[in-house]
Amino acid sequence: MAHIEHPSIDELARDPLPLRGRVALVTGVSRRDGIGYAVARRLAAYGASVFCHHYRPHDEEQPWGADDIAEVLAGVRAALAAPGARVADTSADMADPAAPARVVAAAAAEFGHVDILVCNHARSGGDTVLDDITAEQLDGHWAVNTRSAILLAKEFAAQHDGRPGGRLLLMTSGQGQGPMPAEVAYASAKGALAAITLTLAEHLADRHITVNAVNPGPVQTGYLTEQAWRHLGRLLPFGRWGYPDDPARLIAWLATDEGRWITGQVINSEGGFARWRAGAGTGADPEPLR
Repeated sequence: MAHIEHPSIDELARDPLPLRGRVALVTGVSRRDGIGYAVARRLAAYGASVFCHHYRPHDEEQPWGADDIAEVLAGVRAALAAPGARVADTSADMADPAAPARVVAAAAAEFGHVDILVCNHARSGGDTVLDDITAEQLDGHWAVNTRSAILLAKEFAAQHDGRPGGRLLLMTSGQGQGPMPAEVAYASAKGALAAITLTLAEHLADRHITVNAVNPGPVQTGYLTEQAWRHLGRLLPFGRWGYPDDPARLIAWLATDEGRWITGQVINSEGGFARWRAGAGTGADPEPLR
């Protein structure tokens, strides 16, 4: 019979700073209403030093507008919990094929090593239905939402020395839970990350890196109108949309040693959204407002 190792009493206790001494690179930390900001603060609160990537020009083109990057970084610094932990940052346009290498190199130069990579950045907007989609729109979303994440993973893995705690976390958008007819470019590009997760997980297992993708579900990051928030929120199983810290809690947990046995998974953190889309238990029209 194989020997079974039981954790010691000390190992069963939770470390209040489970990421103490580790370094996380989080992309897309551009707005205080965004998921990237929530993730960066969670990781900082768990003890990590955090290297934040941002690209303000993208947000300037969006309806929700851009944020003050200095205030964003100050908010992450305020969450630092471990002695000696720090926050550093860089700006880069992930449409540039050379940007992923520069960003990982900057993080590694700043902190010596990167243990955790969270590919949170995304291109939004400039999308449409199949009848109107163009090659330029498809290529633009592919470059930012898919190609750059895979190149970030490549550079992250290259600098990782096999120490415990290697974590790669990708972000999808729930394409498998319902159609996104007006977002053909975005849905296809993000869906590719869900599809590649298992392949990357297998490839990086020997380097002691877990790889998972998280679908954050419907999260209010500033794009929902007050009407949509109130009307649709009351139809969801828990009576509200998600907040950025909801998926951030899952992502931060996966980054700790408690998530060490989970790899190759696409995990939905969506508060029962799929149940609502199916119309179960509500008697309401499952189609969202447009």
